[in-house]
Amino acid sequence: MRIVSWNVNGLRACAKKGFLTVLNGLDIDVMGIQEVRAFEAQLDDEVRSPEGWHFHQAAAERAGYSGVAFYSRQAPNAVETSLGDPALDAEGRYIAIRLDRMWLVNGYFPKGSGRDRDNSRVPYKLDFYSAVFERIETMRKSGPVYVMGDYNTAHQDIDLARPKTNHKNSGFLPEERAVLDAWEAAGWHDTFRRLHPGEPGHYSWWRQWGNSRADNVGWRIDYVFASPTAMKRVESTFILPEVTGSDHCPVGVDVK
Repeated sequence: MRIVSWNVNGLRACAKKGFLTVLNGLDIDVMGIQEVRAFEAQLDDEVRSPEGWHFHQAAAERAGYSGVAFYSRQAPNAVETSLGDPALDAEGRYIAIRLDRMWLVNGYFPKGSGRDRDNSRVPYKLDFYSAVFERIETMRKSGPVYVMGDYNTAHQDIDLARPKTNHKNSGFLPEERAVLDAWEAAGWHDTFRRLHPGEPGHYSWWRQWGNSRADNVGWRIDYVFASPTAMKRVESTFILPEVTGSDHCPVGVDVK
């Protein structure tokens, strides 16, 4: 099974840049997307219900903002779109589907920078991390769990091109990185780093100016984390910087 995560930076815009070609051309079984930025009724039929796919979405209350969704070849046994906190659920950042005994969680983790780049949203971001962690800790008791998405945090120095100049910026703050430390201490695995330890230069997001992508001045902020039983099924992991259409690229895992 191939599981892919991709922040599409607006699904309607990405659809015009070849989204369906990517969805149908990479032997994908499940794709979780972030930053949909559209209500389901605003999506063209071919995007909302492509042949051979089941589509499920969690939209933000605010139009043109946030939103996550799943495309899956198999119909889910269950779908969740709430963390039980209205303040967190209002932004459409969480969706989970169950396929047989396996849970797949898709999150668009908040940026902490805030409108004025004063890191004012860091507390909200940490609350979201905490709520997701509480839910996935329960899920892992009943089977394998994969947690994909745009985490909006580079974990270690190796995960961004310029760590020295970003220690005071949201996305690389000590308290944000400490969350991922805690996840790993609890037994969760960063699937890509487990299979590619110590390898630099692997990024999943680049600024849209200054030739950042061509020069590979980026951040690895898109992950698939796996519970212990889920990690045992992972055969390979990948990042696909050659796939364009967004300021992020797809990441994923192949599992047994």
